[in-house]
Amino acid sequence: MSTTRATRTAVPSEVTTPSRVEAGVGTLEFTDGYPVAETVTRLRDHLDHIHGVDTFMNTVQGVSLMAIRNGFHDAGIDDGEVLVFSELMDSRSLFLTGNADTVYFWVFLDLSDGPVVLETPSDTLGVIDDMWFRWVTDFGLPGPDRGQGGTYLLVPPGYEGPLPEGGFYVKHSQTNLVVVVGRAFINANPDCDPAPSADRIREQLKISPYSPGGLGRSVGSYLTGKGPLGKVLGSKSPRFVEGTGLAMNTIPPADFGHYELLDALVQLEPAEALDPELAGQFAAIGIVKGETFAPDARLRAILDDAAAVGNAASRMVAVGAHPTDGFRYYDDSGSQWWNMLFEGGFEFLNPPPLVTPDGVEPFPDSGARKLHSRTSMFYAATCITPAMCMRLTNVGSQYLMANVDENGAPFDGSKTYRVTLPKDIPAARFWSLNAYDNQTRSLLQTDQISPRAGSQSFPSPAAEAEPDGSIVVSFAPMQPDGVSRANWIQTDPERGWFVILRLYSPLQPFFDKSWRPGEFELVS
Repeated sequence: MSTTRATRTAVPSEVTTPSRVEAGVGTLEFTDGYPVAETVTRLRDHLDHIHGVDTFMNTVQGVSLMAIRNGFHDAGIDDGEVLVFSELMDSRSLFLTGNADTVYFWVFLDLSDGPVVLETPSDTLGVIDDMWFRWVTDFGLPGPDRGQGGTYLLVPPGYEGPLPEGGFYVKHSQTNLVVVVGRAFINANPDCDPAPSADRIREQLKISPYSPGGLGRSVGSYLTGKGPLGKVLGSKSPRFVEGTGLAMNTIPPADFGHYELLDALVQLEPAEALDPELAGQFAAIGIVKGETFAPDARLRAILDDAAAVGNAASRMVAVGAHPTDGFRYYDDSGSQWWNMLFEGGFEFLNPPPLVTPDGVEPFPDSGARKLHSRTSMFYAATCITPAMCMRLTNVGSQYLMANVDENGAPFDGSKTYRVTLPKDIPAARFWSLNAYDNQTRSLLQTDQISPRAGSQSFPSPAAEAEPDGSIVVSFAPMQPDGVSRANWIQTDPERGWFVILRLYSPLQPFFDKSWRPGEFELVS
C-alpha cells in the first residue's frame, strides 16, 4: 500500500501579514511581507515614540532623585552634607509631597571610594534608598536599631574588601550614591517644640569613611591572615545646612529634560545597577552607558512628544484617576481616598502581606511589576520603604490621598470644602492633613506657609474637635466664618490642590477599615 506526501503545507491566514494594514499609526504596506520604505519610516518613528513614553514612565524614580540631588547642589549642599529642617519644612521649598509635621534630615552619600559609616540619631523614622529609589534599609523605629540609633556600614556595588566582624549593620547598595532621609518627631514635648529633635540630629548624626581592618575587625583576624590591620577612625560630624525657609527646587522636569537627567544618572552609576530589560528601553532611544546621548532632529522631535505623553500619563496615574488601577483604599465605589502602594507594595510586585494573629501572611507572588503603581508613587512622592505600606500597628506611617470631592470633581482653589474625620483617629503618635499644589506636588503656597492641620500644636494650632469627638477641617481661600484657624487650610484661587492624610503609628481601625475619613463636601 503506497502513501502520498503533500509537497506543500497550507499556510494559515492568521500567520501572514496582508499587503495593506490599516492601523492607528496609519496605512502600513508590504510587498509579500516586506515593508515598503514609507512603512519602515512610519513604524520606526512609532517605535521610537513608544520607547520614549515607556522610558519616561519607567524612570520617574531615578530622574526624581537626580533632580533632588541637583536641587541640593544648586542650594550649595554637597554630597555628605546634611539638609535639616530645624523648624519643619514649609511651602517655600519645592519637594514632592514633603510634610510640615516632622523634622526632616536629608543627605546624599557617595560610596564610590569605598564603604561609608553612618551613625543615625535615636528616636527617628528613616530610610536609605539607592539612586533608583530601591530600598536599601530602614533605620530608626522600623530599622534594626529600633529607634535607639545605630551604626550602619553602607557598602557600594562591586566592593570586595574586608568587612567588619560585628558592631555595624552592614547594608549593600546597587548604586554608588545613596540617599538618606529621616524624620524626627516633635510631639514628645507638650508645646511640640522642634528644637530638641533638631539638636539631637546634629549631635548624634555622624558620617565617616570606613577603615578596612579597623573598628569591627579583631586583631586576631589580622594575625590569622583574614584581613588587614587598619586604623580605628573617630566619628565625624558633617556640615549641616538649615532647610527651614530655604527656597529651593527639587522637582524633576516634565519635558525633554527628563531624558537628559536620565542620561546623567546612567552615566553616573555602574551599568550593573540597571535591569537589562529597563536599560534596553533607554538604549532604544540612544541613552547608553559610556555613549553620548545626542538625538538628531527627527528623534528629538519624537522625544519631545513622547515626554509630553509620558508626563501626561504619569500624572494621570499619580492622581489616582485611572479607574482600573485598583488604588482606591476602601472597597466600595463611594470613597475617593486612595493609596497606590497597597496594590504592589514597596517593591511594586505584590500587595503588602497581611498581619494575622498567626503571623505574616503574604499574598501569592504575581511575578509582574505593577508599573502604574511605581510611576504613581514616584511622580507624586519620594523615598520607598516597607514601613510606608506595612499592615503593622504602632510602627511607621500610613497615607491616604484625595484629589477630588465626593462627586469626583477635582478640587478648585477658589471654592470652599470641608472634610470630617470621625472620632478616635487611628494614630498612636499623631495625625495630619497637608495640602499640595497639583502642578508641583509640593506644599501649597499661600499666606499659610505651613498648609496643614492636625493633632500637633506646631507649626499651626492643634485641630479642635466637635462635641461628638470628630474633627472637621475646611479648605478655602479665605477663613470661613465660625471656623478656627486650627481647622482651616488656606487654598489659592488660581491653583488646583490635593491632600494627604497621614497617620503616624497607625492603629488597627485603619487597617481593618472600621474607621474611615469622610468625603470632601463642596460647601460653596
